[in-house]
Amino acid sequence: MLEDFDFENRVVSPEFSGMDDDTEITLRPKTLDEYIGQSKAKENLNIYIKAAKMRNESLDHVLLYGPPGLGKTTLSGIIAKEMGVNFRVTSGPAIEKQGDLVAILTNLNEGDVLFIDEIHRLPRNVEEILYPAMEDFSLDIIIGKGPSARSIRLDVPHFTLVGATTRSGQLSAPLRDRFGVLLRLDLYTPEELAEIIKRSARILEIPIDDEGALEIASRSRGTPRIANRLLKRVRDIAQIQFDGAITEEVSRTALARFEIDELGLDDFDRRMLTTIINVYGGGPVGLDTLAAAIGEESITLEDVYEPYLMQIGFLTRTPRGRCATSLAYAHLGIPFSENAASKEKDTRIQCDL
Repeated sequence: MLEDFDFENRVVSPEFSGMDDDTEITLRPKTLDEYIGQSKAKENLNIYIKAAKMRNESLDHVLLYGPPGLGKTTLSGIIAKEMGVNFRVTSGPAIEKQGDLVAILTNLNEGDVLFIDEIHRLPRNVEEILYPAMEDFSLDIIIGKGPSARSIRLDVPHFTLVGATTRSGQLSAPLRDRFGVLLRLDLYTPEELAEIIKRSARILEIPIDDEGALEIASRSRGTPRIANRLLKRVRDIAQIQFDGAITEEVSRTALARFEIDELGLDDFDRRMLTTIINVYGGGPVGLDTLAAAIGEESITLEDVYEPYLMQIGFLTRTPRGRCATSLAYAHLGIPFSENAASKEKDTRIQCDL
């Protein structure tokens, strides 16, 4: 299972891991003005919040979706802060029974923000409790069993549900339709990440120049969580091997030690691509076959390795399996043969079909 994957040893994993200590919470912005990037989502959200406050109403339910590590939890906390209400946090896997969710909802105060992370993993029977709560701010509770069973309706305070998910396609249509605000968070540009890194460096009191910040940002896979994690690891190298300040040279030296290249690929990524190229002639190769060759679980390859490699155009999926592209060959310094070019052309045709 993906939950068993050892993220501890993977610096460029966008998932929260044991490497992310309490400083991650310290680095999170508290207001929309402090929040860097996601300008379209931020502007729209600012309008919705101001309008709700003018009407003295709760904000509509909000669904935040996109890749992990982009700030969905941070943004939900900002929503509560901007609305001036309490912020309650839970996650889909933590709510196992209907009674768990009922207890949470009945303990909310008027206007509170309830944040459910990984909302796509809510059990279906628990999810059904949310429908009347989100629409009518009430709960339908069954008391008793058999012929004597009866239904009662409990009112709950008006609240705002903020759901976060990395897999919006796995949300059921009835749940998705009950969200009034849907915001997608996209990967950050290196310039935006550089601003985040410099802000984090100020908070952590780390000397850093613009070039050093941009060097770290360019290798952070467009993800703030990875950028902050790399900043702290580069800081360690700067303190021990240099004078403590992070420059472009320091950043390059440190990231080379961590085997993170110019595009943010680590040894895991390169091993997967070189296996496809050298062992299977560039592909196509089936997921299970590739997983066995690398020594990883199939679900780990699919959910952890593949997304970023596909985003940067190094890997393609076809009905016959995974294929490395000419961009991957060029990045790894492996000659792109005529046979590989022919395979890539066939792959494009299959993808178009």
